[in-house]
Amino acid sequence: MREHREDLVVETPSGLYCPPGDFYIDPWRPVDRAVITHAHADHARAGHRHYLASARSVGVLRARLGDIEVQGVGWGERVVHRGVAVSLHPAGHVLGSAQVRIEHAGRVWVVSGDYRVEADPTCDAFEPVRCDCFVTESTFGLPIYRWQPQQAVFAQIDAWWRANAEAGRPSLLMAYSFGKAQRLLAGVEASIGPIVVHGAVEPINRAYRDAGIALPPTQTVAQVQDKAALRRALVIAPPSVQGSAWSRRFPEASDAFASGWMRLRGARRRRGVDRGFVLSDHADWPGLLEAIAATGAQRVIVTHGYEAVMVRWLQQQGLEAVAFRTEYGDEQFGAEGGAVEPQGDAAPEPVGAAGTGPQAEEE
Repeated sequence: MREHREDLVVETPSGLYCPPGDFYIDPWRPVDRAVITHAHADHARAGHRHYLASARSVGVLRARLGDIEVQGVGWGERVVHRGVAVSLHPAGHVLGSAQVRIEHAGRVWVVSGDYRVEADPTCDAFEPVRCDCFVTESTFGLPIYRWQPQQAVFAQIDAWWRANAEAGRPSLLMAYSFGKAQRLLAGVEASIGPIVVHGAVEPINRAYRDAGIALPPTQTVAQVQDKAALRRALVIAPPSVQGSAWSRRFPEASDAFASGWMRLRGARRRRGVDRGFVLSDHADWPGLLEAIAATGAQRVIVTHGYEAVMVRWLQQQGLEAVAFRTEYGDEQFGAEGGAVEPQGDAAPEPVGAAGTGPQAEEE
């Protein structure tokens, strides 16, 4: 990409770097100073000497990375380092997820990390931040990605769980253990039956509860005393359990997967699950465009996702747009580390007619 002289954020082998401030944002190699947007494994990695993150994310960061040296700051609190003012603002992605506002020599840049513009009770709502240059993700940067209102999706999940419970079948719902699992817990109708979570989910639940997020009671399989109750249970676990010995503890279970990738025709079939629920913690196409417009930025840098499509569309709107190459990737579709659906310029085949909005896949 073509760089401007004295850009506030540039690409380096270690990650996105702010030259005047001498710090990195979500670096993928160990560095001295790292500003972290959120605690997903592709953005928050071990080995940095000093971490700066939102105070809301500190508990989850330590639950995932151990006893790190982390400075937690409140929303909008300014930290000045080497003459560069840094503040963090809500991104609406997961608990504590932040956009990084950088101000130096009269210029303002914002690095968004991952974000979602639709509010939910498990994290602080996305806050548009005015800037000269906006660095945006593009995980779902194609026009086919248009989410239903989340309450409609939760109604679908409740109906599936209720029908399974009445038939005496456990409901195994696979979703990423940090963020998506807690959003599901907060959104489902907890009175349908007991809720059981995988051991990877429960420590994150504790961090959410410690942060004041209301979640229904949960228990691990080992804590369940009445094994017969499992036949009415909603079981929330990461995608890595599929086909494992752990999942075989729930014989005759109906299984499902909750992800924005369920918007793609054939995604449920490739996952080999009974149901696919379209629920993402990332902005859809309209959300991305809304967020970009709200910044007022005339320059936009696009990261992980459908970069080429997004860059081309923004350029057609008269904006100066380019892409950064990063090592970020969506973690919802596979195991931790960012397994993603194949991406490129060609749009995958959507579920339903283009422009009509997504729905749980029914082929």
